[in-house]
Amino acid sequence: MAGVPRWARIAAYTVPFTVLPSSLWRLPAAFGDGLPLGERAYIVLLSILSELVAFTAVGLVATWGERFPRWIPGMGGRRVPTPVAVIPAGLGAVASTILWTACFITQLAGVTLRGEPTPANFPTQAGDWEAALFYLCYLPLLLWGPLLAAVTYACYRRRRNN
Repeated sequence: MAGVPRWARIAAYTVPFTVLPSSLWRLPAAFGDGLPLGERAYIVLLSILSELVAFTAVGLVATWGERFPRWIPGMGGRRVPTPVAVIPAGLGAVASTILWTACFITQLAGVTLRGEPTPANFPTQAGDWEAALFYLCYLPLLLWGPLLAAVTYACYRRRRNN
């Protein structure tokens, strides 16, 4: 798309890849022994939904993110107002930055977000390769918020006069 800085395009396409490792890490748990069908479905849907939400960052730099789909009654084909794109993206950037930073701080402190001790069966408590794999898959989430904030800022700068 014209006017989108190269760094913003790269950042936008990177966002879904910051979420992908954690989404993939969860999937084997969905098919483990002893889980009820509802919990299995929750884990799979959480992974899919996480990826879909992360992919919306691409809409901030792509032409498909600038116009409402034609099938939306009354708005189809019209330009998406800048605040309609930028405000939710900005709030998402702040929320994901706070959430994942808090998750990692509490995890390193050995407690959950509720302040309870980390359960003995949690991957980081297992040690060795399982803890290393957990951190390898979840550490990229720390980039989600800052990358989304940068892409949101680039979108705002590009579209502020429209």
